[in-house]
Amino acid sequence: MATVNEHINIEKKKKESLHPFVIMFGVILVMALLTYIIPAGEYERVTNEAGQTVVVDGSYKEVAAPSAGFLDIFQSIHKGMVQSAPIIFFIFIVGGAFHVFRDTKAIEGAFASISSKTKGKEMLMIPIVMMFFGVAGASIGMFEEALPFVMIMIPFAILLGYDSMVGAAMVLVGVAAGFTAAFMNPFTVGVAQGLAELPLFSGMLPRIGFWLVYMAAAITFVMIYAHKVKKDPTKSVVYEEDKARQIDMAAMNQQKITKNQIAVLAVLGATLIILAYSVIKFGWYIGEIAGLFLIMAIVMGLVYRMSFNQMARSFVKGCEEMATGALIVGFAYGALVLLQESLTIDTILYNISNVVSSLPGTLSAVAMFATQTLLNMIITSGSGQAALSMPIMTPLADLIGVSRQTAVLAYQMGDGVTNIFSPTSGLLFAALAMAGIPITKWFKWVWPLILVQTVLSIIFVTVAHLFIWTV
Repeated sequence: MATVNEHINIEKKKKESLHPFVIMFGVILVMALLTYIIPAGEYERVTNEAGQTVVVDGSYKEVAAPSAGFLDIFQSIHKGMVQSAPIIFFIFIVGGAFHVFRDTKAIEGAFASISSKTKGKEMLMIPIVMMFFGVAGASIGMFEEALPFVMIMIPFAILLGYDSMVGAAMVLVGVAAGFTAAFMNPFTVGVAQGLAELPLFSGMLPRIGFWLVYMAAAITFVMIYAHKVKKDPTKSVVYEEDKARQIDMAAMNQQKITKNQIAVLAVLGATLIILAYSVIKFGWYIGEIAGLFLIMAIVMGLVYRMSFNQMARSFVKGCEEMATGALIVGFAYGALVLLQESLTIDTILYNISNVVSSLPGTLSAVAMFATQTLLNMIITSGSGQAALSMPIMTPLADLIGVSRQTAVLAYQMGDGVTNIFSPTSGLLFAALAMAGIPITKWFKWVWPLILVQTVLSIIFVTVAHLFIWTV
């Protein structure tokens, strides 16, 4: 008869989920297998007047290219890490910087001061925060830039009585919903309309309507889960992970926030203002943002009167906590390296476009959305996906009686709907690394929302094709 300890060990083994590295290596193996099934091929590419590299429709031809060999499978991980190095080191730097911020206990101090005012109104924070990120995603194309906010919202959500899943979702689900149903995102709608030779940001009114419905669905989903966790914390899907988090609950009992903590929060506020302004005005991206957060960490340490050694130790500790999640980004990119080097991506696009062209108009519009959704699994850049697909989808839309505006809508919905669900999204894994949320738990939690958003996207594309942008 098994002992009690043996039963416990058996249960632990049953409950233990696969390590992210194991999951991603499985994805790499699948991609390697595809290189033997899908023939190599490529389109000719030219640079247009806007300086964009686009494919030439009708130029596809099969070419000779090696399939992934045994050593290629393992080399792809290193190559993926080299390709994604900017993102990997961005994660390390932001993780280290925010660990310095966490060590000041400024969030706990702020919560202690405002807890009485927010008592009973905590649920209002969810739609307010999500609408902020939804607007940012829909207007200025914020997505990767939202990652540092995850580090702020996780402890804040926990102190409000929710869990880390709610904290991460307020940022990730909010910004992803806004990005997907965007009405003037320059990196998706803007680029795609330019390639489709449509007036920039035309058709905005219907897109705003789609965006409102999309945001309402996302906010409702998060609020329903948040209410369940608030009522019974053990219902949290990350209950065990949150118990292990180093959040000083005793700091909540302090009478008021200290002057040093106020100074730290002022530095945080100034950082976020500079970030928002510079992204819009100067087009800042990962390199500049990483530098900004390094400056933030140093200034915070100084105003909180940390020694330089304390700042360094705190920064390194934050980097250590990010290690697994940062490196998993390299695995995700490694999976894509195999498809790039075997020249199978263009073949996938060519064959799908042939299938789409043979369908009736209504089904063709939906098939365009399905095509873009599939492409988003292997092309993680929104503007890159537009450059690859729109030069093909635009004349295809004309041929089968689908308006170009609908083709752009199908592209933007397909490009965005799986951004927080794709197994090859290095940026998603970066966010989950910052949140300390296991990948498998995130997928299990978010898939119903992705299903709802997929159905909404299909409805939007169909309605647009039949009633709004008719040919």
